[in-house]
Amino acid sequence: MFRKSAGHTENEPAMTHIPTARPGRTLTAVAVVQFMVSLDLSVVNVGLPQIAAGLGFSAVGLTWVIHAYALAFGGLLLLGGKAADRYGRRRVLLLGLTLFGLASLSGGFAQEPGHLVAARAAQGIGAAALAPAALALLTATFPAGRARIRAFGVWSAMNAAGGALGVLIGGLLTEYAGWRWVMFVNVPMAACALALTWRADPGPPPARGGRPDVLGAVLATAGMTLLVFGIVRTDHYSWTSPVTVTTLGIAAALLAAFLHVERTTARDPLIRLGLFNNRSVTGANAYNLLVGAAMASAFYFVSLYLQRVLGTGPALTGVMFLPFALGVVAGSVLAVKLGYRLAPRTLLVIGGLLTATGFAWFGLIGPDGTFTTDVLGPSIVASVGFGLCLAPVVSTATAGVAPHETGTASGLLNSSRQIGASLGLAALGTVAYNRTGPAATPEALSDGYALGLTLGAALLVAAVLIALTVLRRTNPPAQAEHTTDPGLLPSVD
Repeated sequence: MFRKSAGHTENEPAMTHIPTARPGRTLTAVAVVQFMVSLDLSVVNVGLPQIAAGLGFSAVGLTWVIHAYALAFGGLLLLGGKAADRYGRRRVLLLGLTLFGLASLSGGFAQEPGHLVAARAAQGIGAAALAPAALALLTATFPAGRARIRAFGVWSAMNAAGGALGVLIGGLLTEYAGWRWVMFVNVPMAACALALTWRADPGPPPARGGRPDVLGAVLATAGMTLLVFGIVRTDHYSWTSPVTVTTLGIAAALLAAFLHVERTTARDPLIRLGLFNNRSVTGANAYNLLVGAAMASAFYFVSLYLQRVLGTGPALTGVMFLPFALGVVAGSVLAVKLGYRLAPRTLLVIGGLLTATGFAWFGLIGPDGTFTTDVLGPSIVASVGFGLCLAPVVSTATAGVAPHETGTASGLLNSSRQIGASLGLAALGTVAYNRTGPAATPEALSDGYALGLTLGAALLVAAVLIALTVLRRTNPPAQAEHTTDPGLLPSVD
């Protein structure tokens, strides 16, 4: 599996990683993992009203069912990426899957709000370990060429399908099996992923280095949590109130302390700040943060619009998200085909503009709207555009990164998406609430949701501008390779 020179020890990185003859096993394992992680981000959305009724959540407390997962996931992803580089991709992936499965099982048996929030946070910790490890394993197995384009196309399709189908699955489970099954559903998937990962290529040997910077991870997670908490609480305390100013000030101080620790720590820092000198890394993560902010808000607003304004039940609401899911998969497949001829930056611009157009169309929703006229059309446009973005942003974020930092780069990319999602939902949700006001009439609700979706379109336009100004022009990938393209389908032996 690895070629070692004489005297090469197990803990030393080999000069070149030689993948196994069956990379399809790795791709299959990573695809299942990504589907599960993406599904868990959206599967609870439709079931939130039933979760609130079942466990007695307050209106503000209910949002922490989403924030607990997203913040733990996003805040600890850098540590997860560093651990994958330091201790081995497959080993960290197996540990993360185990924790994720156990946390999902615990959350399904929750009896109080605090129990579910704690389980969601534990899920986020597990996801923070397994997501960057899986992506780093994929990057190492498919380092370049057409095989890499196809592999990332499969990855992005599963990423998209999990996020979009999560709403469909969550709606069906909530209505016909009970909300607890939006947690239980992860258990068999985690078990399946564990079995597949156990047989997958372990990837290159772990890189030698110091112990990961746990203090930095704690500071980053605490800072982001307080930042989101301060924004969410503006529905009770104004932006200029002492409570809000103090909370945001402490959050800023913790994040500044995180940057200081990363510069000065004697341990292996979570992220080498010089990595941001790579314009591909900086541009792709900024783009990803804004897209994550827009998409998380869209799922939230559209789900509530269908249920609270149009009066649709949970199961039918999930079914109505199916065109979005299919559109994202179609966009991901199209990105693979176009990826042979167009540069990643071009795809990011085209995809971002299409998604922004769909969001602007969503912004026209009203209290007398219908699914066909107000949801179906913009869903198709936005989903195809989103699918076009997924694989190129991953490929761009890891371009030119040293092999021993691929786990870190992968964790940073996932972190930017999750932090963007939490910040976006907090900010746009607060703006929508302020527009709606105390009245819960269909007119007021749809007005608030429409404003949030319109602002999401503005975030996507900003992402496109970042792609145009920060990312460098590159040539399209070569049409041919000198190496053979190993099959990407799972081996049967």
